[in-house]
Parts: sequence; structure tokens; C-alpha cells
Amino acid sequence: MWDFSWLERRWPGAGYADIDLALDGLVERGYDAVRIDAYPHLVAADPRREWELPPVWNQQDWGSPALNRVCIQPHLDNFLAACARRGIAVGLSTWYREDRTQRRRHILTPEQQADQWIATLRSIDPALHPVILYVDLCNEWPFDVWAPFFQPLRDHTPSDWSSPASLAWLERAVNRFREAFPSMPVTVSTASLPERYLGTRLPAVDLLEPHLWLANNSDFYARVGYNYERFTSVGYENVVARAEPLYRSDPEHWQAILRERIDLLARCGRAQNLPLVTTECWAIVDYKDGPLLDWGWVQELTAHGVEHAVSTGAWAAIATSNFCGPQFHGMWDDIAWHRRLTDLIHAQPLPTLAAPGS
Repeated sequence: MWDFSWLERRWPGAGYADIDLALDGLVERGYDAVRIDAYPHLVAADPRREWELPPVWNQQDWGSPALNRVCIQPHLDNFLAACARRGIAVGLSTWYREDRTQRRRHILTPEQQADQWIATLRSIDPALHPVILYVDLCNEWPFDVWAPFFQPLRDHTPSDWSSPASLAWLERAVNRFREAFPSMPVTVSTASLPERYLGTRLPAVDLLEPHLWLANNSDFYARVGYNYERFTSVGYENVVARAEPLYRSDPEHWQAILRERIDLLARCGRAQNLPLVTTECWAIVDYKDGPLLDWGWVQELTAHGVEHAVSTGAWAAIATSNFCGPQFHGMWDDIAWHRRLTDLIHAQPLPTLAAPGS
């Protein structure tokens, strides 16, 4: 997952100033696909305009920790072309980055959301369309940090993507998008609890993209005292003090919870007769390089998640974590760790789905 970092982290030392170097590093570590933000709301307005973006946070190392300016095109085409030269597929998603004109808040209907994606794909050189693996209409729908334009849920359960209002919106957006691009796989990613997939009639998506971590599928974060603080260091201070000691106190306990949640996701995929694609996973949601933040325990737990997910046979694409980018030096620099896990992923056959109607 290279999110909006691929475009916004281009200052010296930020990891993506030299895109060719970053992509060569991705190939060296055995990866053959990457998921990025295509900024559809900004592309639809003006793909070549310089947009001014305030930070989502200053505590995380995704994107920019301060005010930034970006142009989407031709950088998006150039990135796709660079991936094509290396045999890397690209999942297009969006975090609906806020800009100074608040373009994302102008989305009032699912048809408008779909039309922005349609305009984005039409802005891309058609020769590059085969590089696109799928389109994810919104990252972790419908969290308000990413989709503040979706209002029906705000008064009760903002994280419940499976509510009737949410599913009705997605059905209309998917159908509108598919009218324009019938052969382009489309989905919407979520970070809701896996149980939400069971017994839910999903919109006509082509794959499930659930994001799953041990930290938010257990009481791990509550015991650590981490609350997704975005502009204060107190959350990371608690992570430093408590996260690794808590995991090390009983690794099998935490690994068993992770296995149970992965098994449930695999069951959900089979129940929906859809392949799973997970690009954000398996240990802790937020982490970075820093004093007393050791990557060893994170790598141990994420590796356990990869190994177990592979064993289920339900996944068509698996990330090793959401930290597989050059800005996370402590993980990125361990090339052997990446190669062991990407080799394991590639050795697993694609999931076998039931024939429609069977």
C-alpha cells in the first residue's frame, strides 16, 4: 500500500523522490502489485491543476506531515507506465484527500462519486488500463476521515459500512461505474469487523478488500492506550511504553486471535463467493521508525498473519503489512524478510470459486 505517499512524499529522503528507485526496490522484495491513491475528486475537477493539501496527520509516515502541493497528471500516467515496465499491477483507490477548496465535500450522490472515477480512468492513457488491477471506490468506506461526504450514518454508527443506507449508496455507485467500464474489476475496501460480511447482501463487487489487524480486532489497543491520535504524540508514547511488552507477554494469545479473525474472513469470502484482497494488515495499524519503536515484534506478528492467510487459500492478493514502503526503513531494509513472505504468497494457487448458481 503506497496510498497517497507515492505522490506526496517526494521531498529528499521521503522515499518516493525517485519513483524508479522505489519501484525497483518493490520488485527486489518480490512484490508484483501496489495500491495507490488516484485522487478521483481532484482529477475530475482538473487533472493538471496544482492542488494544495493540508496534512491528514503529523504523527504518521504516510503522506505528508505538513502542507503540500501536488499535480495528479501526468504523474499518475507516469507511475502506471513505470509499473508496466516492471510487470507491477496497480490497484487504484482513494483516501479522498482534503484540499483547500474542499472538493471531496461536493460529492452529494453515488452517481457523482462514480462519475469522478469514470473521469479519472478516462484521464489515463488507454494503453495503461491493462496495468490497473482493480478500482477501490473509497478506502475504508465509510469512515468519516476518508468519506466525510457520506452523511446518512453519521448520527449512529459511522463505521458500519453494511448498513442499508451504505449498501444502497454503494450499489448505485458500482452500477454507474460498471456502465462505463464493464470489464474493470471494482470494489470498496473496509476496515469493519469481519462479521459484517456474514449474512449481508453485498453490492455487485468483483472482490472483497477487507483490512484486518490484530490491534483493532481485540482489546490490544485499549490495553496499550492508543486511540489513533493524529496530531499529538501521546498515542505513540503509549505504544513505546506498552505495545511490544504486551505482545511479548503472551505471543500465542495474540497470534491465536489473529488466526481466528483471518479464518472468519476466509469464511466470509467463501460465503460471498468472492476472492479476498487485503492490502492493509496484520499486526498493528499505526507504526513508524522512531526511538524505542522496534520492528521485530511487528514483523513476527505480520509474518504469522501472512502465513495463516496463505494457508486458507481464500486470498487472491495479500500484503505483508501496510508498512511496505521505502519511508519505513526498519521494515523496508529487511529484504530477506520480504522475499521469504512474497515467495510464500506466490506459491499459493489463486482461490477456487464456486460456479455462479451452484
